[in-house]
Amino acid sequence: MGEARKTEKNDKERDLEANKVIPQPEMSSDQGIKVSDDRNSLKAGSRGPTLMEDFLFREKITHFDHERIPERVVHARGAAAHGHFQVYESLAEYTAAKFLQDPSVKTPVFLRFSTVAGSRGSADTARDVRGFATKFYTEEGNFDLVGNNIPVFFIQDAIKFPDLVHSVKPEPHNEIPQASSAHDTFYDFISLTPESMHMLMWIMSDRAIPRSYRMMEGFGVHSFKLVNSQGKVRFVKFHWKPVLGIHSLVWDEAVKLAGKDPDFHRRDLWEAIEGGDFPEWELGLQLIDEEDEQKFDFDVLDSTKIWPEDLIPVKIVGKMTLNRNPDNFFAETEQVAFHTGNIVPGIEFSNDPLLQGRLFSYLDTQLLRLGGPNFTQIPINRPITPVSNNFRDGLHQHRIIPGRVSYHPSSLEGNAPAEVSPAAGAFASYPERVEGTKLRERSASFSDHYGQARLFWNSMSVAEKQHISSALQFELAKVETREVRARMLEHLALINEVLANQVAAALGEKIQDGKAVQDDGTSLAPALADFSNAVSETSASGGLQRTSGLSTLEKPKFKVDNVKTRKVAVLVADGVSGEQVDAFKAGLKAAGAKAEVLASHLGSVISAEGKPVAVDKTFTTSGSVMYDAVFIPGGKSADALKKQGPIRYFIAEAYKHAKPVATVDEGADLIRLALFLEGISEPEAGKKAPANRDLGLIVGKGSDVKGLTKQLIAAFEQGRFFDRPQVEEMAV
Repeated sequence: MGEARKTEKNDKERDLEANKVIPQPEMSSDQGIKVSDDRNSLKAGSRGPTLMEDFLFREKITHFDHERIPERVVHARGAAAHGHFQVYESLAEYTAAKFLQDPSVKTPVFLRFSTVAGSRGSADTARDVRGFATKFYTEEGNFDLVGNNIPVFFIQDAIKFPDLVHSVKPEPHNEIPQASSAHDTFYDFISLTPESMHMLMWIMSDRAIPRSYRMMEGFGVHSFKLVNSQGKVRFVKFHWKPVLGIHSLVWDEAVKLAGKDPDFHRRDLWEAIEGGDFPEWELGLQLIDEEDEQKFDFDVLDSTKIWPEDLIPVKIVGKMTLNRNPDNFFAETEQVAFHTGNIVPGIEFSNDPLLQGRLFSYLDTQLLRLGGPNFTQIPINRPITPVSNNFRDGLHQHRIIPGRVSYHPSSLEGNAPAEVSPAAGAFASYPERVEGTKLRERSASFSDHYGQARLFWNSMSVAEKQHISSALQFELAKVETREVRARMLEHLALINEVLANQVAAALGEKIQDGKAVQDDGTSLAPALADFSNAVSETSASGGLQRTSGLSTLEKPKFKVDNVKTRKVAVLVADGVSGEQVDAFKAGLKAAGAKAEVLASHLGSVISAEGKPVAVDKTFTTSGSVMYDAVFIPGGKSADALKKQGPIRYFIAEAYKHAKPVATVDEGADLIRLALFLEGISEPEAGKKAPANRDLGLIVGKGSDVKGLTKQLIAAFEQGRFFDRPQVEEMAV
């Protein structure tokens, strides 16, 4: 059986290979007519008018005029890759889904990452949710796990989705701002939608500016159901845990990267896969027995709520590896169509009202975006299983189906295709009993909108709380309508008074008894409804004040490799110790990290030993924001670098972004000078460089670069060093 499945996977790969367009040495038209001249249109004389009979010109221009399709309404900007998923052990106890049964089977996957609010031309590092959509090509059909890098959402019912998106998109009167939530319409909407407060905490946290697609979690967001072959049902939430750990940018880095390299995340993913550093995630499941659905003080169907990991642990069940970049961005990444309704036997929907609405929306938008009902025949969307049905015609029908019958039942041609029994593998919905009065009403169990927002805040480290506060100060300062700002301050007061007061101070406002007030004590937001009754005694958090799995700075419970693929900038000039550079690069490579040599020019510099040292990038085309650490070798080059202002700023900037900074010998004086000139430290006569391993400032000897490299690797394991003096001025 296992060999048969592997053969099907190979068939899928051959199917995809067959649809590649291999460049040929002879140019032809779309009709196969060979082209002798693709540089000149057919004219009446060399200076005469172009002739309408030039069918080659008309075909080429017509195709060009129609080569763009509508971009996605949301998740327009993305990047993707191929790979496979493999379960660690059979999950037959929990689900009948075959791709979760056999550990020897590698199920092909295609994973697309994306930002949500911005257009295709926006930058990768905007503060935003990141899409995390996985298509599994299983032997039972395609299963799409369409998720985000944040486990909750802004709204509880899909009927509000158009309003949410309209509010966060550029304002219609001037199409400003792009890829940003920092404007009036967004905060006007969520200030009147208190269910958004939990998601607001996440989007203002470091989760919204990931270091890399490869270093962020993915979540299915919704509650689904797993059904085993005996009909046993469990609610499930899906988690993707990155093997590289969860790492984020700081805000100042995100802003600068948007200018220095707006494709930073795309480039990072592409280069990692091309270099053989295949990104990996482990699949985790949170499981709740069907009979325990009402056990908790939060509703398991509410997509604005997490299931706290301290109450419902995450069970790690398998691994996904991305190992191949797309051959053509448009044909694969742009044309891939995900749909929350694509499920296989053993996986079913819950009654989550947000999920139920998405079941309609995804299919509907693909029909428009991809030109009709046959988008499933596009190679990237085709399942590995045979497709046989009575669907007919339509735009872009590629299949040529012989015979006279396209209906069911029929007595002609063997009544094919025939129905399949559930026992033979057909999908059959779990017979859940459903009854109730038709009404438009939200369940009372969805009414606590602040408890988990408070739980998230309480679970953050001090540095993460500072980042959330600073993000809100930035965002709300962009809001021009004072009443909207006041409403938001009152919501924040229901989450945490310290947070509300910090943000209020930055806005020049005051909070008194949870209300935003003017100097005379009158309310700034008289139109704000009283949402305080939405805070229950239990606070929808299982009685927890804080829970694990939320802070990105805490040590995760799942396995991580914080060092692999980390990038270190090595700053050099003529006279650098080539031996130190070589030893440092070798030490990093052995640990799975990378070093790139930066100088004022491309080519090479001459080492102290008289040999060339190859330069990877220049200071002008890079910056500290593109690296995870800095290393300054010893030798005469350190003295030469002292005279270059951009280099001193490069070092000080890395320090202020809380990254490890390492050096040996003469490089120590360069660090000291850089920190002094940037106003970080005061020099004293004869004072040594401010070495402090606990703060990620690593100063060693040139004779022991190997030992220094080990210290730097240990610093990566620790993470960023937000306890440094004067870090927050640039890091938040």
